[in-house]
Amino acid sequence: MGMAYDSYRVLSGQLHFPKWTLHLLDLLYWSAAAVFVFRMLYISNYGQLRFYVFVGLFIGVWVYFLILSVTTQRFVVMLIGIVKRIVTVLKNIFQFMIWTPILVLYSMCRGIIRVVGRLIMFLLHIVIQCVLPFWKLLNWMLRPITSRLKKPRWLDKAVQAVAIQWKRWFHRE
Repeated sequence: MGMAYDSYRVLSGQLHFPKWTLHLLDLLYWSAAAVFVFRMLYISNYGQLRFYVFVGLFIGVWVYFLILSVTTQRFVVMLIGIVKRIVTVLKNIFQFMIWTPILVLYSMCRGIIRVVGRLIMFLLHIVIQCVLPFWKLLNWMLRPITSRLKKPRWLDKAVQAVAIQWKRWFHRE
């Protein structure tokens, strides 16, 4: 129980818990310690509380704090330092082996998609510039037929919207 208490004290100091949680954690520790002591007393001597039990507990706590408390605290501080170093190394390995390659691949894919998109738009612009005279000729040839057909209004609006977008994309000034 002394080792658990020293470990708890060192951890609460190293992890910088808020003040209000320290009181709650103290209450939880002492409640668990009391349940443990009385459970052990119940198992060993059927719950009989005698004077020698309290003397034994007092001497055990006194000897522990006299001999082992400082060693336990230093050991826990050393363990915390080792765990911090391990976490730092694992974080660096994760960043170097996983996170950085993912970011590089993402940047490369984004750049490739941007270049391919611009290439496609450039080629599409060239194709349309080549097809545009034939489209005008076909439109001129079919005008006598298409002028007699009744066009729906939504089709005119759609054609106008496409034309506006087309001008925004390809006719930059």
